Amino acid sequence: MTDETLNSVRCLIVIPCLNEAAHIGPLIDRLGGALQALEATLVVVDGGSTDGTRDIVRHIAAKKPQVVLLDNPKRIQSAAVNLAVATFGAQHDYLIRIDAHGDYPDDYCQQLVDEATATGADSVVVAMQTVGFGAFQKATAVAQNSKLGNGGARHRLGAASHWTDHGHHALMRIAAFQAVGGYDETFTHNEDAELDFRLNAAGYRIWMTDKTSMVYYPRASVGPLFRQYFAYGRGRARNVLKHRTRPSLRQMIPLSVVPVTAGALLAFINWAAVLPAGLWVAACLGYGVWMAVGQRNPYGPLAAVSAMVMHFAWSAGFWRELLDRRRRQAPVYGTGAQVAP
Repeated sequence: MTDETLNSVRCLIVIPCLNEAAHIGPLIDRLGGALQALEATLVVVDGGSTDGTRDIVRHIAAKKPQVVLLDNPKRIQSAAVNLAVATFGAQHDYLIRIDAHGDYPDDYCQQLVDEATATGADSVVVAMQTVGFGAFQKATAVAQNSKLGNGGARHRLGAASHWTDHGHHALMRIAAFQAVGGYDETFTHNEDAELDFRLNAAGYRIWMTDKTSMVYYPRASVGPLFRQYFAYGRGRARNVLKHRTRPSLRQMIPLSVVPVTAGALLAFINWAAVLPAGLWVAACLGYGVWMAVGQRNPYGPLAAVSAMVMHFAWSAGFWRELLDRRRRQAPVYGTGAQVAP
């Protein structure tokens, strides 16, 4: 695409954030090329940061009029994006969602626009490459980049460009986003998959590109990793309840982890009760050893532990949500209310 064509496309770049003082400045600098190449507005939607994030953004905005700071009283990411689109969407063609704790190629936004205009896609999604620094974070990155941790999800592994039904949200046509009601703000996690379900149901098309990708930094300790995946599990269960769907096969396997682990408590009645949980542990550790030996990755065994934390937490969150009678008896939730047409 020529520079003239890029400049004719109006993009709304949205960064939901909360206490990201260490990352927000370099991230906005990294996106500076997009502000020049695209007719773009970059909106940082802040959920009440107390670490100096807001002052950093204000300082940048004073020098770059394309950068705007917006308050997000609801604090969650789904509400942040909805608010940005409701406020600025009428003046733009595409929404580009940026994660404050991720990293991106210099031409990330330009590549997304190229793919959207070349394919006519209503949404362009990307693969995620997970990278860590400390020992546990590196092991978790290894797990999340492997089939053991991601179940073979193509937006985790990366694949040749193709039409898909879900992926990591990157670019979306604002008209399509508004037509289906934006993000459901009752979702704190898994809101992207929920929105993709509605996009597909409405006939909109999602393109997964291999022309660019983003880097994600996982949780660096067990507690935050557990809480993150517990919330992911709850979000997936809410999708199942809202849309009356069934989990995919790759989700059914980790879904069984909590039941088989609970079943192991019956070993005092019959020793065979421990076998399913034992097989799960053995399979994870065996995969970790295979990564260490076959792939010569020293983090393989510890990655198996990270994967088991993710499996158990996701399963626990899913069952917690599914078996919550109050949630099951509640009316089906609607979509986000802040997205103005």
